[in-house]
Amino acid sequence: MKKNSIELIYKDEYIAVISKPSGLLSVPFSGFKGKTALSILENILRKEGSFKYNYKPFAVHRLDKDTSGVMMFALTKEMAQIIFKTWHKMVTSRKYIAVAENPQGSIKLLEDSGIINAPLAQNKYHQSYVPVNKFDKQGKKIITEPARTKYKVVSRGKKYTMFELELDTGKKNQIRAHLSYCGYPLAGDENYRAKTDPFNRLALHAKTQRFEHPVLKKELSFEVNEPSNWIKII
Repeated sequence: MKKNSIELIYKDEYIAVISKPSGLLSVPFSGFKGKTALSILENILRKEGSFKYNYKPFAVHRLDKDTSGVMMFALTKEMAQIIFKTWHKMVTSRKYIAVAENPQGSIKLLEDSGIINAPLAQNKYHQSYVPVNKFDKQGKKIITEPARTKYKVVSRGKKYTMFELELDTGKKNQIRAHLSYCGYPLAGDENYRAKTDPFNRLALHAKTQRFEHPVLKKELSFEVNEPSNWIKII
């Protein structure tokens, strides 16, 4: 999939589900003029003649720019509000695939499955991290929020490990921060001290999303496989 394109997987009068490529923003930030997943979906609706003031996409969650995979949008403001209010009950599963560098030195290897339970704080660059101390260098108490990531090892190699992960809490950069904290920085993630970039992108992919449709009241499940070369590299 090209960087400035999306794949529309599902659409009804209430929601749309897409596959977002790595390198594309989910939504614009202040002053940004380029393409985003949101703007591309808006253009799709315009081309089919359904885009209106009260019928347009609203992002109900986000994927990092360099994360690929399944993403859902509401198609009315009212539906977006319903999804925001019921998100944790409505969404029954979101699974990610990640390729991480193996720990170096004396860092203990993670077991084959488990839960990373480590509160997250944010630094001055708005990046999440697991604080080692309770207070910063100025003596101020570091504010943290609970964060839990379920993981399962899919494959282990000499240099890399592939994980399947589920968010028990949905904090900014949670998977990246938690795996880095455990000694497993994601491949291509220099912000979290990765030393290699074998895929020329961040090796994080939102593979599946399963939820109960807020209006149709039936369970829907969508899956987009991670790039095939990831397992080959491992």
